[in-house]
Amino acid sequence: MTARKGINLGLDRFSGLYIWALFIVVFGMWTPSLFLTQSTMHSVAAQQAIVAILALALLVPMVCGAFDLSVGATVNLATVVTVVLQTERGWGMWPSIIAAVAVGALVGALNGFIVVGLKVDSFIATLGTATVITAVQTIVTGGLQPLPPATEAWNNLTQHKIAGFQIVVLYLVVLAFLTWWVLDHTPAGRYLYAAGGNAEAARLTGVPVGRWTWMSLIWSGALCGFAGVLYASLSGPSLTFGAALLLPAFAAVFLGSTQITPGRFNVWGTLLAIYVLATGVKGLQLVTGEQWINDMFNGVALIAAVAFAGWRQRARLRRPAMFDGADVAPGSPTDPGPSNTAQELAAPSGASARA
Repeated sequence: MTARKGINLGLDRFSGLYIWALFIVVFGMWTPSLFLTQSTMHSVAAQQAIVAILALALLVPMVCGAFDLSVGATVNLATVVTVVLQTERGWGMWPSIIAAVAVGALVGALNGFIVVGLKVDSFIATLGTATVITAVQTIVTGGLQPLPPATEAWNNLTQHKIAGFQIVVLYLVVLAFLTWWVLDHTPAGRYLYAAGGNAEAARLTGVPVGRWTWMSLIWSGALCGFAGVLYASLSGPSLTFGAALLLPAFAAVFLGSTQITPGRFNVWGTLLAIYVLATGVKGLQLVTGEQWINDMFNGVALIAAVAFAGWRQRARLRRPAMFDGADVAPGSPTDPGPSNTAQELAAPSGASARA
């Protein structure tokens, strides 16, 4: 088979990019004095950077066929850990940051033990872990939000600007490239996609599915820990904010699975979805002034993304020899494969058989 030349910019892969452009044009014409400003652009980029890092934390275990519903609670815990260690225990900024990331990784390791060792469905396991984390956090803080450090270094961790953008955006770019490289250009990524696509087939070919599921949850926890540190520096510690990030992060991961490399969870599709959704929400909020737009918009997007992924899967099954426009070679790191689809990975039962 001769590979097609050129870049496929069709709707099947880049519809989100065209919708993003449409949002910019529509809201730019509707409310240009508010929407088409550098401050709005910089604000959206910085605010969504932490949501995007959380989406990356969700993405990795979902590639492997597992859900992590504890990400919001882990973010909250990390904000408290890094702040309390500095303000009440006298720790330096960097040791407290490392500790918060380590705590997030430990939460991921605990999730891995429950899912892989105890063979509990990842959906149920991480939901239970999230509840326990919230309770522990309340016990430690007494339900009171701790005061953030008042040092310049702590504020500059996220508020220092490069080319007008807060440095938190740079952290996102670095983490996105790292995650993309691991998933698409290393054996680890191929094992993760194999485990998520068909766990039993992966086992038969020698892939240690349980080990990679465990590792994906640890990586998820560590990313959540770092996201919590960034949020604490940007906005102060929070006992509840992580839960508000869960819906847009999930919506972005599922919507992203219909973009760039359709039919599989991928980094660039997820980031595109994050900023498409954020632009739509921001525009509607500027036009209407209503705060409920965020939940409504992201909820509808999540339902639509999962429904669209299911429709694509049914279409692919009717024409199995085609890759829905993806210019990839079978067996390559970016090959979606016949079974590694968003619909299959969306089924919680897919993670319950991890061994």
